[in-house]
This record gives sequence, structure tokens and C-alpha cells, in this order.
Amino acid sequence: MAKKFNITGNCHANMHYMADISKKLKRTFAMVESGDYFIINRPRQYGKTTTLFAIEERAMQEKDYVVFNITFEGLNEKNFEDADTFRNFFLDLLKTINKQTRQVENIILESAYQEVSLSNAIQIICEKIDKKVILIIDEVDKSTNNQLFLSFLGTLRALYLNRIRSHTFHSVILAGVHDVKSLKLKLRPDEEEKLNSPWNIAADYKVDMNLQIDEIKPMLADYCQERGVIMNIDEIAERLFYYTSGYPFLVSKLCKMIDEHILPERENQEWTADDVELAVKELVKESNANFDTLVKNLENNKELYELVYKIVVENEKMLFNIHNPTTNFASIYGILVSKNGSAVVHNRIYQEVIVNYMTDKMHQFQISKGANFGTGYKNADKTLNMEAVMLGFQAFMKKEYSKKDRKFLEKNGRLVFLAFIKPIINGSGYDFKEPQISDEKRLDVVITYLHQKFVAELKLWYGPKAHEEGLEQLCDYLDRQNLDTGYLLIFDHSEIKKWHSEWIETAGKKIFIAWV
Repeated sequence: MAKKFNITGNCHANMHYMADISKKLKRTFAMVESGDYFIINRPRQYGKTTTLFAIEERAMQEKDYVVFNITFEGLNEKNFEDADTFRNFFLDLLKTINKQTRQVENIILESAYQEVSLSNAIQIICEKIDKKVILIIDEVDKSTNNQLFLSFLGTLRALYLNRIRSHTFHSVILAGVHDVKSLKLKLRPDEEEKLNSPWNIAADYKVDMNLQIDEIKPMLADYCQERGVIMNIDEIAERLFYYTSGYPFLVSKLCKMIDEHILPERENQEWTADDVELAVKELVKESNANFDTLVKNLENNKELYELVYKIVVENEKMLFNIHNPTTNFASIYGILVSKNGSAVVHNRIYQEVIVNYMTDKMHQFQISKGANFGTGYKNADKTLNMEAVMLGFQAFMKKEYSKKDRKFLEKNGRLVFLAFIKPIINGSGYDFKEPQISDEKRLDVVITYLHQKFVAELKLWYGPKAHEEGLEQLCDYLDRQNLDTGYLLIFDHSEIKKWHSEWIETAGKKIFIAWV
């Protein structure tokens, strides 16, 4: 069976094209060998399950390990009716896995059912196996709101602390989205939370699970060798990382789109950097479970929406403070990360999806006002006439917005522009915003349309001096983008507006400026 790029469930090397995560696994297994208890908490579709199976395979290659790799997926309230029910449920999971792997005699697990407590059952199992027993539990946070589960963690913790005098698991790995180390233990429903978390014994898991460029390259090389595809592996890996920041699902998704949808449409078997651009353009318009969760989190959390809005729309530099509940939530779900101490959207694809989501809301608002976006923004050769777009937006603003909208436009001006241009470039290009570029200078909107690229700065009018500084900054960025022409949109909230527009030449660049 031919391999494919996998975006669902566990990845298998004989079935799927896989990135080289051997260094990550080496660091992870070193924690297992040293007897650490830890949790791998990462967002959905981040490679957690694949990592757990790789740890299992690595351990089972050695004779002194036994691995129980179970999942709490599909748990229900019946499993937590009482302590005996949960004990039997847990032991049933161990039996089911052992039936598949056949690592120990079934009678060992059967004997544990006779013990009066789960703690005794675990000790009996680990004593009779007489090997280093590794317990892996996936989807563990499906049960974090259950009292018996917290007591279960407390049991593991107590056995760990007494492991010199009693038998218990050599290493325990929990995996889920949330970090259960922060949970507090309650022994009875009416009892106050204990100060100690039932999982405060856990070691920190600091392995970066984002795929790096050098880890993506072997996957592409394997694909090329098996399928006879030609590509500049270094260039493609760099472009994949540029847009995804190594988010495993997004890397595999783009590769899958190129392999299954873009490549079959042509005669030659060659990937180019343009294919990555095309896949990104199609992906950001797609509805999938990953993006649906992203939007749902923004829609259902007002504080999160406002924080992300400030970063991607208002272009504010926000400090990344993991102790801030909103920032911590955004980090848990892979929306925001820390970059040089600032909170930034994890990757450019997420940023584009977020901007699209927010501009869609603004676009619907403008339609509700009766706005007519008009046509006539394409040249005779069907390329985009960016000057016409700027003038069209100027006319739109003059007609639809008044002095009383000043406060609204100070906060939402960029989003109004993006909502205006979205239907113009829809299906042929995309726009994205970056809160900063490599040297901390600010950049607003880059618009691509077919093979055209336009850079548009959006500024508030703060007077002639700030205007000159803005022109200098724009010219500097155009230089690095190898562009001779740029566009500057100025939001002027003066009492008397001139609604002026002009072409100027400065520092060897042509700049079209429109005041709105």
C-alpha cells in the first residue's frame, strides 16, 4: 500500500510520510528511562498520540520494559459511579491492551481484581510483572472534572512518593490538551481543595513539538524517492515552516493538498514554492475541525477575542504573560505563542484564518449598512489595479462613514479596509497581517493577487513628521521585498478632511497615498 500524508489519528512509518522526530523522541525517552512522571499537554492534532506510540515501540524493543498504552477517549459517567467501578474499568483497559500486545500473563492482571483498592491492584501488578512498567494514558483531560479521576492521580502520586518501599509504575505519561498539574485534590465533594495538586510530582515536559525545517526535509525526501516527485527540498521545507511555524497538522495538511489536489492537475511531477502558496490560499478558505475549534474559541471567549484582535488588527505589541488566564488559554489551544517576550499568533495560517473570520463579521456589518462595494478594480489583463482599490475605498469611506464614526474607525479602521478588499480579491489572492517583522519594524497588509504582490501601510494621521517616518519605513520594507511601488492609506480624523490622493517618489520608490 502506497504511503500518504496523514492528518488524522496516529502516524505509522510504514503507512505515512513522517517528519523525523527522532531527536524529540530521544529527549522524551530519556525522561522515561529516568523514571519521570510527566504530561504532554499540547493542542489538538499536535502529534501527541504519534509520540506516545513511538515511546511504546521504543520501550518494547528492550526486554526490561512493559508498556500499557491506554486512552480515556470515550469515557462516560458510568465509569465513575464508585471506586470499585473505576478500578475495574482501569484494569479492563490494561487487559484489553495486553490482549493486543501479549506482554504479560493474563493471570497477573486477573489477580488484581481481587484487591480491595486500586492502589493495591497497581502494586500487585507491578510486583508480579517484575519489570519496569510504563503507564501511558492519552486523552487524559476528558476526565479532569471528575472526583474519582483526581483521586486516581492522588493514588499514583502516593505510590510514586513511596516507590522505594513499594512497587508501582516506573514512569507515567499523561497526554491531553490541558495541564493536569494545576488541578487540586478534593477527597470528598464538600471538602475544600487541598493545596497540593495530585500531580505536582510531574516533571516539566519541555520538548518542542513544532516540526523544524530539518525535521520536515526527511519526510519530503522520502516522498520524492517513493513517488518520483521532483522538488527543491530545502526551499519547500522552508516555505512550509514559514506558513505553519511547524504546527504538525498544518505541515501535513499542506503536503496532502499539494500531493492529492494540486499535483494531479499537471503533467509534470514537480513541486514548487508556488504550490505551497496555492495550497495555503486554498487551506485558509477551508472549513475543518482544527479551524472550527480556533474560531469557536474566539467566538465563545470575549477576553480572548479582544486580546487577539489587538494583536492582529490593531497591531499592538502585547507582552506574553503565561500567568494571565486569557494568554494561558490562548497558549493551551495553540493560538498564541511567545516571541521575544511578545504574544504573537502561532503561525501565519492561523493569522490568516483569524483575519478572515474577523473581516467576515465586519463585511456583514457593512453590508447591513447598505454599503455597495462596486466593481472596476481589475485591469484589462485581469490583474489587480491597486490604485483603483485605494480610490474605491476612499469613495466608500466618504459615503458610508461620518464624523460620528471617528471612535469606531480609530479602533477598526484596518478591519474596515480588509473587509472592503476581501470580496475584490476573493478566490484569487489573500491578505495577511504581521504584528512585526524581523527587526521589530511594523508592517500592515500584504496583498497577493495571482502573481502580483502589493504592500499597503495603514496609518493614523499624526502630523507631517510622523508621516515622513512612515514613508521611510514603507520604503525600507519595499526594498527588502524587491518592490518599487507601495501604497499608503492614511486615516485622518481631522475635523476638515481633504480626501486627498497623490503619487509621490521618495528614496527611489513610487508611493500612492490616499487620505480617508
